[in-house]
Parts: sequence; C-alpha cells; structure tokens
Amino acid sequence: MPVAADAIRPRETGWRLSRTNRDALTGAALIAPTVLFFMLLLAYPLFQAFWISLHDINTLSLRGDYVGLANYVRLLESEQFWNALYVSSVWTVSSVVLQLALGVGIALALHGPLVGRSVARGMVLFPYLLTTAVAVLIWRWLLNDLYGIINYVLQEYELVDRPVAWLGRMPNALMTVVLIGTWKLFPFVVIAVLARLQTIPLHLYEAARIDGANALERFWDITLPQLKGVLALVLVLRTIWDFKEFDLIYLMTGGGPRRGTETLPLLVYQQSFPELQAGRGAAVAVVMLLIMLVFFAVYFRMQAADEERDRR
Repeated sequence: MPVAADAIRPRETGWRLSRTNRDALTGAALIAPTVLFFMLLLAYPLFQAFWISLHDINTLSLRGDYVGLANYVRLLESEQFWNALYVSSVWTVSSVVLQLALGVGIALALHGPLVGRSVARGMVLFPYLLTTAVAVLIWRWLLNDLYGIINYVLQEYELVDRPVAWLGRMPNALMTVVLIGTWKLFPFVVIAVLARLQTIPLHLYEAARIDGANALERFWDITLPQLKGVLALVLVLRTIWDFKEFDLIYLMTGGGPRRGTETLPLLVYQQSFPELQAGRGAAVAVVMLLIMLVFFAVYFRMQAADEERDRR
C-alpha cells in the first residue's frame, strides 16, 4: 500500500520559529553588545549627571539631599552663569568665524600653483597636531609681559609705549584666547575645504574663463557653491567642538581676569571641584548638553539631507 507523501514529511511543531523571527532574533543578538556598550558608556553617565543635578551633593563625599530643580533655578538666577554663557557665545562665534575665514583662504592658496605646495600643506597642519599644553606654554612665553618676544618687538619698533598685558586685562585676554584658538584649530577647516576643492571638475573653471569670468566671479559662481555643503558641515562640527572647549582656555587664563574668559566648561569645573558643589556643576553640564543637542539636531538633519540628495 503506497504511503502518502504528507505522512512521511516531518510534522512542524507549533513552537518552531519562522525564518523572519529567527532573523530578527539573530539581528537583536548581534546588536546587543553595541547597545550594552552604548548604555554603559553614554546613557548611564548622562542619566547619572542629570540625577546628580537634582541633588545638593558634595564632590568629596558624594552625599547630599534631593533638591529637585533648585540647582537649575539657582543657575538661572546666577550672574556668573549668564556671564559664562555670554563668554562661551563670544568665544565660539568669534573662533569659528575666524577659523572658517582663515581656513578657506589658506586652502585656496594651497590648492593653487604655489611654490613648495607639498611642504606648505604639511606645515599648515603643525598647530593642529601640536599638543595643547605645549602650544599654551609656547604662547604664554611669547606673550609674557616682562620677557615675551612679542612685547619686545612691539616696543623695539615703537608700536607701543609699554608692555601689553595680553592675558592679564580685559578685553585683551579674551581677544588673545580667540586668536590663539583660531591658530590652533583652523587646520581642520583647511583639510576639509582642500579635500573638497580637489574634487571640483576643472572643466567648470575652463568654461568660465572662456565666458570671460574673472577670478572673483569664478570663486563666487563655482567655488563657493561647490563648498557650500562642506562649509556647513564644518561650521556645525567646529561650533560643537569649540563650545565645549576646556583645556586651551583653562591653561591660558584659568577663566580670568575677573571671570572675563570663564566659559561654561570652566564653570562646570569651578562649581564641581574648587567649590565642591557637584550638583550645581552637573546642572551646568546638563544645560550645556541641551544647548549642544540643538547643534547635533542640525548636524543630523544636514546628514539626512545629503543622503537624500545623493539618492536622487
């Protein structure tokens, strides 16, 4: 008697997973270490910082009482916080604008027919590769009131009557820090812009020359539109990085004179360690995070727009 094919086929049990579910579980298992790593290194510290900001905690003992939003209320009523926010804004805007202007100008020069261009491209990276502590020591020596070479040259050529207090008086201190920050960080802009310049088709410039366009018109009509995307990206990234800059300003001035160069990162340090108020310092850090989230949102939106443009 012949046996039916269905009779010899293994009967599938009810608990057996479909292929779609198996793939989903496999994907979840593969991504689980990354998610755990993210939770340990990012999510937990962020939650811990927010939780500390809700307490009046001593930095040494890490003990204190729950005060809710009192630290944030005190922060918004503090003149020191608003001064630090103002200084952070001035520092960030001034530094980023100067970095973009200097970086684009030098990138254009290095992209052109420059003698010793390869050597110049390597030398322009020197400030960015130099350790911040070393750069600060060099500049503090150059700007010293008594034996600094900059004051010596200015007096030698009778440009000033007396040594200039570059770091001991306002607004000199903030202007000096901005200029040194620009010198230290502008090579990043040069690298990004120069890389984009090398991808612009040469036939666009040749066609513009045939049409009689001069150098300024070629820059305005061809180069600048081609650099628009990379300049926007560099602007957002440098704004985020400069807004949270700590070591350069702290080593140059320590926030002085009279809090004239005290930014929000320096205020976090001041509240958390010298004043031993971890809760207040954490509140400043959380406010900084909220401000930077705005820039992150702009950055991710730009990334999404670029990907959509590439798909088209």
